[in-house]
Amino acid sequence: MENNELLRRAEDLRRRCERSGTVTMTGFLTPAERSQLQAWARQRPDCRLVFSGGREGCERTAAFFLPYDREEEELAVSDYIRAIRFTAHFGSPGHRDYLGAALAMGVKREWIGDIWVQENQAWLFCLPSVQQHLLGLDRVGRTSVTAEEISPEEVPEPLRQVKKLSFSVMSMRLDAVAAGLFGLSRAEAARQIAAGNLNLNYAQCLKGDAPVREGDVLSLRHAGKGRVTGTGGTSRKGRLFVYAELYQ
Repeated sequence: MENNELLRRAEDLRRRCERSGTVTMTGFLTPAERSQLQAWARQRPDCRLVFSGGREGCERTAAFFLPYDREEEELAVSDYIRAIRFTAHFGSPGHRDYLGAALAMGVKREWIGDIWVQENQAWLFCLPSVQQHLLGLDRVGRTSVTAEEISPEEVPEPLRQVKKLSFSVMSMRLDAVAAGLFGLSRAEAARQIAAGNLNLNYAQCLKGDAPVREGDVLSLRHAGKGRVTGTGGTSRKGRLFVYAELYQ
């Protein structure tokens, strides 16, 4: 479903960036919202849009509108996104625990990006306006924690287990790619799509012939999520090779 409020806000930020010649940005977006904004931006050749959640690998990202004279490499993300490291004492709170504790402090969800948890530590990305407030968080659930300000570059990459896959398709249709990615027959993939069980870039897609591109994320209810990482080469029968990773 299209989020018209998001698009109205994006248009306002684009115009403000154009008028002022300065960077403007959204709060942290869900992957579905990011996908919607990317589709919106493709219809506006003059819109220079960059996404970042603080560092590579973030699922929740903010959208940055760049003025015509600013290159993407010149954007200092750490000026707009901050990070906090939490260390838990005598416990290992999970993602939901940290998020709940932050929201209980009155912080809105769009002001918080990804929260990466590993054993007794957690790393949280946030907007500068709420960083000092979140640094006062000293208890998550029943566990006491210590908060420390760090730069986004200091956040370690998340540990993700993925299964590398390769398969071939006649064309980059959603039903064909989904069948290869999730180990289904083409007919079963089509049934799952028609039933509304498959998301393309975090949004429900009911069209089996919808085009799939490199970088697209597919998720199937009760089966998991995966990403197309590339294409290249053809088989003797003219089928295109697809490379993907399935998240474990």
